[in-house]
Amino acid sequence: MALTARDALAARLRAGGSVFAEDEADLLLAAGDGDPGRLRGLVQRRIAGEPLEYVLGWAAFDGHRVRVTPGVFVPRARTRAVVVQAARRLQQYDRVVDLCCGAGAIGLALLERIGPLDLVAADIDPDATDVAAENLGDRGIVVTGDLFAPLPTRFRGAVDVVAVNAPYVPTVAITTMPSEARDHEHRVALDGGVDGLDLHRRIAAEAGDWLRPGGAVVIEVSADQASASAELFRAAGLDVEIARDDEVDGSCVVATLPD
Repeated sequence: MALTARDALAARLRAGGSVFAEDEADLLLAAGDGDPGRLRGLVQRRIAGEPLEYVLGWAAFDGHRVRVTPGVFVPRARTRAVVVQAARRLQQYDRVVDLCCGAGAIGLALLERIGPLDLVAADIDPDATDVAAENLGDRGIVVTGDLFAPLPTRFRGAVDVVAVNAPYVPTVAITTMPSEARDHEHRVALDGGVDGLDLHRRIAAEAGDWLRPGGAVVIEVSADQASASAELFRAAGLDVEIARDDEVDGSCVVATLPD
């Protein structure tokens, strides 16, 4: 039986190391849009090792397509744990910060789940904030700078939820990450310092100045680091719990400013 174009493409992708070759073949064929030259270019990029999301120009997250460009952190399914915990603490028009926003995936997911929000997304990487601005459009404000520094002053002491996926990979562990991450995503989006918690320390120290009483930080962390991260926020005077989403293998610390 002759191979279909999809079968042939899947076989080629599988030979190049793809684990989900059939699914990728379908996505690439759709992206090629019937143009053989375009499809050829996309396939060549993928076989050369470029992340599928960069090749397609989008990543799937929380049921939506999030635009991504080369170098910008690709949202992971496990970050849905942050979205779920943040959404439980929000209602329409609440003030929200998507901190270390990358492509703005968390902010976009919260807008889709909750509706209109007073949303600011912030990241230190200007490539990331450029993409986040595309994803959020006129539904949020996007600012570039170091953690809380670029936030509008009206947010000080008034934020309902700070939703965060800050870098938490220990520096030495970056070399063990899959090539698609370590060789393609900007290091600033991955490197969490010696123990992975450098950004968590800084966020814990500053968050109380930005939260309203009863407001919360919801921050992604690995299961192994969760207790250490939680202690940082507890030491800063916040009430702390650790939340786990086994469905997506995601963990986060939820730290609430006492009333």
